[in-house]
Amino acid sequence: MSFDTVAQAAMVVRKVEDVTHEGQPARAVIASRDYPTDIADLWNAITEKDRIPRWFAPVDGDLSLGGKYQIKGNAGGTVTACDPPRSFALTWEFGGGMSWVEVELAAASDDRTRLTLRHIAPLDDKSEEFWDRFGPGAVGVGWDLSLMGLGWHIETGESNERFAEETWALSDEGKAFATWSSEAWTAASIAYGTAEAAANRAGANTTAFYTGAEAPE
Repeated sequence: MSFDTVAQAAMVVRKVEDVTHEGQPARAVIASRDYPTDIADLWNAITEKDRIPRWFAPVDGDLSLGGKYQIKGNAGGTVTACDPPRSFALTWEFGGGMSWVEVELAAASDDRTRLTLRHIAPLDDKSEEFWDRFGPGAVGVGWDLSLMGLGWHIETGESNERFAEETWALSDEGKAFATWSSEAWTAASIAYGTAEAAANRAGANTTAFYTGAEAPE
C-alpha cells in the first residue's frame, strides 16, 4: 500500500493559542485531523490498552477516570476526565515538568471522524525557556508522528512498527517528515504572534533535534 508520510503531515491543522488552565494562564499547541472511520472505532483505537501500541507506544496502568498511566519511555500521569466516546484529558508528567493533554473526537461526516489534540503548558520559567528554544514544534512534531502512525493503523489495520523504529526517523523519509512538520509548526507559531526570526530560530532547533542534525545554537 502506498502511504505518503509527508501527505499525512499535511492533513493536520495546526494552531497555537493562549488559554486558561485551572485558572492560570497557559499556552496550547493544537493539532487536528480527520480519519476515515467512525467515532466508535477511533475511540477504541486511542483508548484500548491492547490497541494503543499498534500506533503509539505501550502504556501501563489504569486508563479509567482517576487512573495512573505510564507510557513506555515517555510521560506518565493521571486521567483527569473521560467522556466516551467523545473526549478525555490527562496530566502529562515528564522530566520533572507538568503539562496537560486534552483529546476530543467529533463526527466530520458520515464516515470520517475528527480528532483534536491540545497539549497545554503553563507559562512558567521552565516552559517559557523551552518555548523560546524550540517553539511549538518540540511537542508538535512528536504529536504529528503519532497522528501519522494512527492514520497508518486506521487505514491498514496494521501496526506502525516501521515508523516507530529509530532507523526510520533518521531515514530520508523520516527526516523529510520531521522537516515538513517542523516548518508547519513554525508557520503556526508565526500566526500565533511569535516574531518571525525567533520562530524560525526555534524551528531550526526543532528540526535539528528530530533529524539528528547539528543544532544551529
